[in-house]
Amino acid sequence: MTNTQTWIVLKFGGTSVKSLADWRVISKQVTARLEAGHRALIVHSALSGISDALEDLVIAALENEAEPVLAAIRARHLDLASEMELDGAALLDSYFTGLERLSAGISLTGDASPRLRARIMAHGELMATTLGAAWLNKTGLQAHWLDARTALQALPSDPVSSYLNADCAYDTDTALQARLDDTGAPVVITQGFIAGREDGDTAILGRGGSDTSAAYFAAKLNADRLEIWTDVPGFFSADPRLTGSARQIRALSYEEAQELASMGAGVLHPRAIAPVRKAGIAMQVLCTHQPELDGTRIQATPSEDAPRLKAVSVKHGVRLFTLDNDGMWRTSGFLAKAFEPFAQHGVSIDLVSTSETSVTLSLDEDPALTPEVLDRLRSDLEAIARVELIEDCAAVSLVGRGVRALLAQFGPAMEAFAHYPVRLVSQAANDLNLTVVVDGDQGKALCRRLHDQLIQPKPRDVTFGPSWRELQAQAVDTPSASSPVWWRTKRQALLDLCPADSALYVYDLETVKARASAISGLKNLDRGWYAMKANHQPDVIRTAVEAGLGVECVSMAEVHAARAAVPDLGPDRILFTPNFASRAEYAEAIEMGVHLTLDGLHPLRHWSEIFAGAEITLRINPQRPEGHHKHVRTAGPEAKFGLHADELPEAIDLARKAGAIITGLHVHSGSGISDPEHWRRVGLFLTETARDLPDVKILDLGGGLGVDEASGPRRIDTDALDVMLGELKTAYPNYQLWLEPGRFIVAESGVLLARVNQVKHTPDARFIGINTGMNSLIRPALYGARHDIVNLTRLDEPMDWVADIVGPICETADRLGAQRLMPHTEEGDIILIGNGGAYGRVMASTYNLRQPAGEAVI
Repeated sequence: MTNTQTWIVLKFGGTSVKSLADWRVISKQVTARLEAGHRALIVHSALSGISDALEDLVIAALENEAEPVLAAIRARHLDLASEMELDGAALLDSYFTGLERLSAGISLTGDASPRLRARIMAHGELMATTLGAAWLNKTGLQAHWLDARTALQALPSDPVSSYLNADCAYDTDTALQARLDDTGAPVVITQGFIAGREDGDTAILGRGGSDTSAAYFAAKLNADRLEIWTDVPGFFSADPRLTGSARQIRALSYEEAQELASMGAGVLHPRAIAPVRKAGIAMQVLCTHQPELDGTRIQATPSEDAPRLKAVSVKHGVRLFTLDNDGMWRTSGFLAKAFEPFAQHGVSIDLVSTSETSVTLSLDEDPALTPEVLDRLRSDLEAIARVELIEDCAAVSLVGRGVRALLAQFGPAMEAFAHYPVRLVSQAANDLNLTVVVDGDQGKALCRRLHDQLIQPKPRDVTFGPSWRELQAQAVDTPSASSPVWWRTKRQALLDLCPADSALYVYDLETVKARASAISGLKNLDRGWYAMKANHQPDVIRTAVEAGLGVECVSMAEVHAARAAVPDLGPDRILFTPNFASRAEYAEAIEMGVHLTLDGLHPLRHWSEIFAGAEITLRINPQRPEGHHKHVRTAGPEAKFGLHADELPEAIDLARKAGAIITGLHVHSGSGISDPEHWRRVGLFLTETARDLPDVKILDLGGGLGVDEASGPRRIDTDALDVMLGELKTAYPNYQLWLEPGRFIVAESGVLLARVNQVKHTPDARFIGINTGMNSLIRPALYGARHDIVNLTRLDEPMDWVADIVGPICETADRLGAQRLMPHTEEGDIILIGNGGAYGRVMASTYNLRQPAGEAVI
């Protein structure tokens, strides 16, 4: 009898079936589908880590060391069975025996054939689904266990692929539908990853094959929907491990999802899309650990008609082949000859770029590309061209519908390529991606930078949902719950401090002390300086000095403020690094005896008399800008800071004639830098520059140390920095090494507190209007900076809607946060803006004659 209920196929990955808690989520979701009038087919993977263990078992069996691996696999499943209160031994002993027999056969023969490997690898799914079916039935859900090998048949192919990387037909299967109808069970549970062969043996679909299995089943059953349950709530605009500002993507077309999956997004296997696309079945990617979230819907139509950049992805392990041949120009058939060896060796080409005399091809990471295959391929190619093979590259892709129409919008972000030389550029024929290939160690940084500049949500955005960081803030296991930021532990004190009718910056001196001590405590740093331009609040300056730092100032007013805050601060603990300052400031600094830095020729050319006998440091422009935004990059050909290398000989000559002694060299490239290698490059640049300057004893490496941002955890690793400084000290023991951080010392110590004036809902947007704006915190408008924003009054209440946080300033740019996930908010609530300790109050203004936020310490 035909059952008229439609199927929902639910695929659960290994991280979603590993515990009893996970199975309770699965049970709840399945029950909801049944109550909505559907039948449920569950497809799931082996327990998390078991597929890797089974691969290890094959290797161990070849070395006659299988038993420890077998024992670990057995224990893992029996532990889960015990947690589920099931008789694991009775359910699984036949599988354990089968693994023992197969591994013994490999040990005996020394032959791990594709056939044996497929049979071993299939055990992970078979054991996990056996436990799952038993538990579902025990809890009252009538579940029928289906062996996927009897429902999916591998298509004929070469001997290796037919066992280890099989494809299956996925046309509508009325026989399978009738077979499942005959069971009478509302729930069917089966395996991903595995299929049967025509000869009755076992085949596997390759790693990530469970997604594809689920898509096959959905197409065969003509399912109403395919749900992919994993450990993240859908696709994101970037890998959340790279940037916490990666935004959930609400909806994608099949084509967009295919592009993202193919270009490195690990949420969904690329092969899983074609079956549902052909059948017209909607797909939903959901999170087992946050099942209340909508995830990403994948369907025939895009989320919006206009061209829109959806994501920036990075794919590692890319190889490049470059073929050069001067005879290629206007020669017919050269590309055919170039592609033929790849086809002969079974190598798939991804990207292609051509010129009049050369072709560059990219190859994705593939275990089949062994050194032997690459050598044979190269040998064949060298018969027609000069060949260069470049290993370990990364492909960074801008993915979205109508990407060609967006090129003008990408303009400001293209300056990123000044730091990441590009080896190949490819614009997809389907107008869905623009890809650049860079060196492998540059891929993540470039992806992060492009994402944070180009992905811009809109009010009530139909494409983008909350950011990864906002979603994590809702999760039970959020890091802030186990390691609270200081403002969570001092919440009540902050609520009490916030004025009724104005805004207030509050600085936590314990955090200032901790960050300052991290710098002064570096074993291989001779001196650390607090760059007080970041925050000149007196208590903050005192705390930094008490922690062992000197004070770096950029104006004589700052020098006087530092001495007012710390009256006994001696001139040797003051570093004066002005830029385009007046003659009077230089003269006063020399008179006071503070450390003085020059970054231009004008003072030595025109005021030489004031420098007689003075010790000076020269600031050099390394022509290599660094930092998180162009406005904080203080080096490079267009920077106003520092001497160009070509000016150094004249500076040395002018200093000699003036009677000044050059005792130091200084570089500062920018801000927000988290890679310790940056300071190695700076140190080597300065040592090379100092080679002909015998009086130089100080190398000032500048500041710009990265801190934790709302876009992701990127505070510099000070231990790694210390190691790098130690290597410089060992190589160049005659020099003192200085650093002068500012933002690193104070950014995380400060928060801006403001009260809600109004809440506004329009048909297209929601706004939370607070009683201060860009007059107190200009960084979001000036730098595009992203700060954490929370409703401190309702800190632990559910997040109900997305809103823009705006101020009362009459400017469109007066937006402190766009598209933030917030709880229900009312007039008078206290809003907290994090990471406000640096370049907040010091850059404030009275624009619109509105007073900026005040200051307090805690």
